[in-house]
Amino acid sequence: MITVEGITKYYGPKLAIDSISFEVRQGEILGFLGPNGAGKSTTMRIITAFMPPTSGRVRVMGYDTVDDSLEVRKRIGYLPENNPLYTEMKVESFLRFAAFAKNVKRKNIRATVDTVVGECGLHDVRRRIIAQLSKGYRQRIGLAQALINDPPVLVLDEPTIGLDPRQIYEIRQLIKDLSGSRSIILSSHILPEVSQLCDRVAIVNKGKIIAVDSPSNLTAQLTDHRIIEVYVGERMDETLELLKDLEGVVSASRFNSHIQVETPKDMDLRPVIAKKIVEAGIPLMELHAKEMSLEDIFMELVTEEEV
Repeated sequence: MITVEGITKYYGPKLAIDSISFEVRQGEILGFLGPNGAGKSTTMRIITAFMPPTSGRVRVMGYDTVDDSLEVRKRIGYLPENNPLYTEMKVESFLRFAAFAKNVKRKNIRATVDTVVGECGLHDVRRRIIAQLSKGYRQRIGLAQALINDPPVLVLDEPTIGLDPRQIYEIRQLIKDLSGSRSIILSSHILPEVSQLCDRVAIVNKGKIIAVDSPSNLTAQLTDHRIIEVYVGERMDETLELLKDLEGVVSASRFNSHIQVETPKDMDLRPVIAKKIVEAGIPLMELHAKEMSLEDIFMELVTEEEV
């Protein structure tokens, strides 16, 4: 659906993005993750044909964003970071205007507006002035205008920025509902959001792509050890000494509520640990392997890049 091939962008002498390449498959949500200033928004603007790259190329469904920019725009729904709304208009009037601007056939505009109002949960506010609505509703309106011509591709740049927790939850659920038939690029610096919504993650830092894969595959590639967390009802100090002496244990440390055991990546000592604790008559409450989070992956990759 989307192919990004070695795009570079300079703003005057400043290099914003440097030889970025990745693909977005049909029906998937790709998280575009990076710290502020990493080049996320610049990349989104190039993909949506808002501006050209200095070098490299982007194709959307086979169309080049420079040579065939109008064809690309017909196939992309775009919600930029700064949601551009005509706030003096009523919701329904704005969406009619957006439909007309995106060449929706006049005879289909009423039905199209009804469809996106339903998809985006705007029934209760469709006749209200946009300026009177909360930021959560404004983001929904921004999504509705992105969907108004039923595009196969959505590009969402920081769609939940500035929202309260309830609004964030609602917008995330909406994005999940929109995926499936559509391909979505979700640009964000909020790691839990990317982790919850995205099939794959592209991590960008200082204008460069430093990793592209699913969170689970990134974890497997980056982890060279296994962490096991052990919770016992009592006798923590005794348990700690017991585990330190086990063959294969690299280290064991006590935390407030549990003991953390590090072992080689290719060894699963959980059965051995459980047996040792039970044989010692120590009440074993819980034992599990700790998964590397997307935040751990991100910090490891970005820190590695900066060294």
